[in-house]
Amino acid sequence: MIDTHCHLTDPRLAGQLPDVLERARAAGVHRMVTIGTSPEEWDSALELCRANSHIRCAIGVHPNNAAEVGEGWEKTLAEKIGEPVVAAVGEMGLDYHYDHSPRELQREFFQRQLTIAVGVNLPVIIHSRESVDDCLAVMKDFPVCAAVFHCFTGTMAEAEKILAAGYWLGFTGVVTFKKTEELRQIAKMTPADRLMVETDSPYLSPEPKRGQKINEPALVMYVAAAVAAARGMSVQELDRLTTANAGRFFRWA
Repeated sequence: MIDTHCHLTDPRLAGQLPDVLERARAAGVHRMVTIGTSPEEWDSALELCRANSHIRCAIGVHPNNAAEVGEGWEKTLAEKIGEPVVAAVGEMGLDYHYDHSPRELQREFFQRQLTIAVGVNLPVIIHSRESVDDCLAVMKDFPVCAAVFHCFTGTMAEAEKILAAGYWLGFTGVVTFKKTEELRQIAKMTPADRLMVETDSPYLSPEPKRGQKINEPALVMYVAAAVAAARGMSVQELDRLTTANAGRFFRWA
């Protein structure tokens, strides 16, 4: 199993990383993609991957961090994504829920990162909160960019738009919650070759572990179980499917 989106450099996980990685291994989660969401995190993510062959990273500027990023970030990002351990660019996109950064600035950072990703032929990880239509509108100008809408929690109509555009969906512990039946239906109808599972840890602990405030990669197995049940398949089958998908998306054999 691959946890396709986690934040291992977050202090809540980094402070206990050897135990986190051991619990993941024991649960059957043998590979992870950790995300660096601001220039301050990029080096930590890269160092972690250099030291652990079973971890890859994506680096970029989260829309909520756009207002805090200084000049020169594009050159630095372009340099660092050349490292073999970098599997994708992101997470990037638009967040209209918190609006920590002005929306026009979010769009500017989004477009500039897409330009960089297309230039080096890397896939991208999309953060879209209450902004699916605007994200898709921006991405129309970058049609060769492979993209996953990570932590998808939107509506069936939004999922259909994303899938019609040729993009992927990533599901987190939210798919396990009692009140998210529509999300399970979306997981059921997502094409088998464009489906991935993730934790987004340390956030969004799945049922029945919601009382565990710090989520971690080992718990992606609960996400896999919920998605497998929705699709009428075994966890083992879902594991093989999503591991193959993640390997193809991130070009990680």
